[in-house]
Amino acid sequence: MPPELSDLTDQISLTPYESIGIPIALVGAVFLALGTQFQHRGVTKVERGFGSGKKAGLNPRQLLALLGRPSWVIGTVMLGLAIVFQLTSLNFSPLIVVQPLGAVALVVTAIVNSRLSKVPLSRRLIRAILFCVLGIALFVGVAAFHAHSKPVTERQLITVLILLGIVLVIFAVFFVMLRKKFKAVFYILGAGVLFGFVATLAKTVIDRIKTLSLASFQTGDFEWLTLFCVVALLAASVLGSYFVQSAHSHGSPDLVVAGLTVIDPIVAVTIGIVVLNETAGAPLWTAPAFLIAGGLAVYGVYLLSRIHVPSPEETNSVA
Repeated sequence: MPPELSDLTDQISLTPYESIGIPIALVGAVFLALGTQFQHRGVTKVERGFGSGKKAGLNPRQLLALLGRPSWVIGTVMLGLAIVFQLTSLNFSPLIVVQPLGAVALVVTAIVNSRLSKVPLSRRLIRAILFCVLGIALFVGVAAFHAHSKPVTERQLITVLILLGIVLVIFAVFFVMLRKKFKAVFYILGAGVLFGFVATLAKTVIDRIKTLSLASFQTGDFEWLTLFCVVALLAASVLGSYFVQSAHSHGSPDLVVAGLTVIDPIVAVTIGIVVLNETAGAPLWTAPAFLIAGGLAVYGVYLLSRIHVPSPEETNSVA
């Protein structure tokens, strides 16, 4: 191996074992893109048939009607596979590395949406996607050299749970009081923030379960904090999933995926940096690098929110 390449390899903090999570996360991103596209079809059809036109979030009748839409069911199965691949990748690699790779789904979604709707990608859309992808790519590039998986202490975990509790209360109150005024950006932001916490808690639960011994179950010395994490994870997942479905009725698949693959990893990476110390010992320049990367990605989402992306339902019939 050339000396230059050897030096570069020595600088990368990921071990070969940890690197396995990267291709697994990429496969999950493809399932995320396809699943989101199918779910968007189902939600759009239900919104047309059962919607009131007020765009105030999906009501219980609409949520039940989704179960009768084949496209929505297929999309849900694909998203389930995306979650399985994501959790598997987290079993191998640091959260701060694999979570941002979901941005690949944004590119796949844009291409699929363009092909199905038979509308070519506009320069504005391509520029917005480039900002999102470049920002996330910068995140991964910096993180790959300086991120390390570390055991999460009880104090760190309690901090994450408290932050999640505050976030859940804030979004719940805003939703109850202002839901009729919400636009797609709120639902995208809410879903992205909540699933950022879900990814963090999922990684924590996986790591803690791996350290539990069979004897702890036999003696009844169960890790109650881990159980509480699972409950919090499920609560955030339910509310985040509802926000995703409501976002489908307000915005394009591209915007929905942008929220899940840009806002989500930014939140997860921020938690990994600030609370879990996954970049402990990194040089000072990494902090502004992460800020710049986050700014580019968020600006891309902002541009996407201002672009009307024709969906296949606007040009074709839906399932």
